[in-house]
Amino acid sequence: MAQEPPQVAQGRALVLDANILLRAVLGPRVRGLIERYSERVPLMIPADCVEEVHEYLPILCEKRGWSAAPAVELLEALLGLLHVIDTSLFVEFKADALRRIGARDPEDWPVVALALAIDAPVWTEDTDFFGSGVAIWTTENVELYLDAE
Repeated sequence: MAQEPPQVAQGRALVLDANILLRAVLGPRVRGLIERYSERVPLMIPADCVEEVHEYLPILCEKRGWSAAPAVELLEALLGLLHVIDTSLFVEFKADALRRIGARDPEDWPVVALALAIDAPVWTEDTDFFGSGVAIWTTENVELYLDAE
């Protein structure tokens, strides 16, 4: 269920791309980071990205020979740790976000727009975000941001 962005304590929050949520469901490393840090740093994801994950997760499970039901159950549990933000709350940043990322992947505009709206970096593995003018963290080094006091 989509919600309004929470108050950002100490000016820190992180916007997750859909690929990070998929990685959290499919593997332990990203899931562990979300579980460990979600109470300390608001982790936000556009509702559009959640829809994308719901669409692709069963396909990825089938490719791996997994049952989708446990993965969807895990996805729902992880969503309880995240702030799912409705697009209507940051749509005013759409034009700017499309200018920044539209040439590479216009479908990713909600992530950039939310990052602009709350002035927060993006956690992603998608190289389309690099050069968009918002700070980007990859899983390899996101703990540097999450651990910062």
